[in-house]
Amino acid sequence: MSALASLAQEVREDLAAAQQRDPAARSVGWAEMLLTYRGVQALLAHRVSHALHSSGVPLLPRVISFMTTAVTGVEIHPAARIGRGLFIDHGVGVVIGETAEVGDDVTIYQGVTLGGTGFARGKRHPTVGDEVMIGAGAALLGPIVIGERSKIGANSVVIHDVPANSTVVGNPGHPVRVDGKKPDGPDADWVHLPDPVADAISGLANRLNELEELVAEQTGRKPTAEVRRLERRGGPDSAGG
Repeated sequence: MSALASLAQEVREDLAAAQQRDPAARSVGWAEMLLTYRGVQALLAHRVSHALHSSGVPLLPRVISFMTTAVTGVEIHPAARIGRGLFIDHGVGVVIGETAEVGDDVTIYQGVTLGGTGFARGKRHPTVGDEVMIGAGAALLGPIVIGERSKIGANSVVIHDVPANSTVVGNPGHPVRVDGKKPDGPDADWVHLPDPVADAISGLANRLNELEELVAEQTGRKPTAEVRRLERRGGPDSAGG
C-alpha cells in the first residue's frame, strides 16, 4: 500500500508540473492530460515499470517500456531513476538510458537524448540535477553531471560536466553563462573557435598573392585577376548581452 501511495503522489506531482510549466495545459483537467499528453503517459508508465523493475519482476517492466515507446514515442529504460515533478513537453523522440538519473522539477523537450557511451557495464548515462531545463534535440552523452538549475540549449551536444546555474549551447556544448556571468577563458566563446580549414585557405591565398607580386616584378606584367587577402572577421558575441 505504501508503494501505491508513493506512486499516486508522484503522478499527482507530475501532472501538477505539466500544468505549471505548459501554458496550454493550464485549462486542461488531469483526466484529459492522462488521456492525451504523451509525456505524461510515458512518465506514468515508467513509474510503474520502474517500481516493478526495482522489485525484481522479470520481463514485464521491459514489455511496459516497449509498449509505451510504441504508443508515445518516448523511450525510458525501466532502470532509469526519475525524480519528482519531471515534465516532458511534446515528448516524441525522448530517450533516457538505463543508468540515467534525473532530479526533481526537471523539464525535458522533444528529441532529447540522455545516452550512454561505450559498451562496458556500469554507470554510462548522464546525471541531471534538480530544476534543469533541456532544450529540444539536445544530446547529453556519457556519465556526465549536469549541475542543478542549468539550461541546455536546443540541439546542443554535451559530453562534459556542467556547473550548476549554467547555460550551455553548441556542439560540443560550451557554457556561455555560469551564475549569470560570462565565463572566462577561450572555451566560453564557442562561435569563435579555431578554424584550421579557413586558416589553411587564408595562408594559400596570401602566398599566391606574394608569388604574383614577384612574377610581376620580374616580367613587368601585372596579374589580370585580383586576389584578395582573407581576413578573419569577428562575429556576434555568443554569450549575448
